[in-house]
Amino acid sequence: MPSRRATLTVATANVNGLRAAARKDMAAWASGCGADIVTLQEVRAPDELVADLVEQVLGPGWHVAHAEANAKGRAGVAVLSRLPFTRTDAGDGIPSFAATGRWQEADLELPGGGTLTVVCAYAHTGDADDPARMAEKLAWFDAATDRLQDLRADGRHVLFAGDLNVAHRDSDLRNWKGNRNKAGCHPDERARFDRWTEDLGWVDVARSLSEDEHVPYTWWSYRGQAFDNDTGWRIDYQFATPEFAASATDARVDRAATYAERWSDHAPLVVTYAP
Repeated sequence: MPSRRATLTVATANVNGLRAAARKDMAAWASGCGADIVTLQEVRAPDELVADLVEQVLGPGWHVAHAEANAKGRAGVAVLSRLPFTRTDAGDGIPSFAATGRWQEADLELPGGGTLTVVCAYAHTGDADDPARMAEKLAWFDAATDRLQDLRADGRHVLFAGDLNVAHRDSDLRNWKGNRNKAGCHPDERARFDRWTEDLGWVDVARSLSEDEHVPYTWWSYRGQAFDNDTGWRIDYQFATPEFAASATDARVDRAATYAERWSDHAPLVVTYAP
């Protein structure tokens, strides 16, 4: 009988502060998630506390690569893995990423052979009414594009995961008419995503596995009845090189059952691969 093909489950989540998420029982989600790799955004904790927080929430046995922001209490991203890392890089040699806590790379060897580079990213929010802030956001996306293309140039698998603060298509947010030309729904931002998927061959994994145009939202404002009415945005993604994306077998969004059970304003995107 042939051996069962190994799977790799990857979760990405903006935790809106890892210490706060721990207090709100993020561990209850983690215990049932079954993830082998987790990427976290908005960790917002000093580096010396992160390993202990990860163990508190996810349990022991995790390798941690964390990029802390120079601005205390802001941003912060991390790649967590059951498999050991062979290389980590926070992008400090790239001006758009250096010391911002918005970019973390980690290489690992897949059980079936080959290298996977996991990139955890947290894009700027931007502001369409503030040209400087939008220019910063678009420059970040351009730097991300260049770096991702460099990473895949030697034929490795690359998985780019995180909170990218853009709803790529109208179906990716409930109130798309009211948000046209605003940050997160601006044509210049969406054009970067179009380039990834249409020109460069990157695959939006959750969309590739969806049976229809609507893919579940991943973020809902804490204000009003946004969560209860599912007035959300899809701004958390896993993009992958085509060969790795082709191994994806399942994608889900772990939306909390009730508003009271939320430990973040985002919900994790969880994808299982059979590389």
